[in-house]
Amino acid sequence: MAQVIQSLADLKSQAPATGVAVAAELPQPKLDAQGRAYATGKRKDAVARVWIKRGSGKITVNGRELDVYFARPVLRMLLNQPFEVVSRIDQFDVMCTVAGGGLSGQAGAVRHGISKALTYYEPGLRPALKAAGFLTRDARVVERKKYGRAKARRSFQFSKR
Repeated sequence: MAQVIQSLADLKSQAPATGVAVAAELPQPKLDAQGRAYATGKRKDAVARVWIKRGSGKITVNGRELDVYFARPVLRMLLNQPFEVVSRIDQFDVMCTVAGGGLSGQAGAVRHGISKALTYYEPGLRPALKAAGFLTRDARVVERKKYGRAKARRSFQFSKR
């Protein structure tokens, strides 16, 4: 019959005899047959499919180098932010395809995808990326145009005469 535990001392005596504290296990990495982690990132109308693997820090977007595809330094900096937060600069090769939206939305989608893929490759990095806000999908999208309006909210010019 099971013993009734009435105090902390009784609970301590019931602990496993191995002397190792029972810790919450981290999830296992989600890798494909080639040893890559895959994730999908989204921002505005852009959708990025991202694969990361251990490497020298080479980033390829739609078959082109990072400097060629994202010519503006601000967009390149945006893509490197997840690696800087977790101190993994030049440790992963990134291959991604991105479609839809403009360059800014595409850069945001790739950053979101890189962040998610990093959490799949190394689950221990999730708290740092979550605190930096890189795992949250930015839900802001363009508002639709309404009938009777020039744009989404702008009215046609009004004239009394």
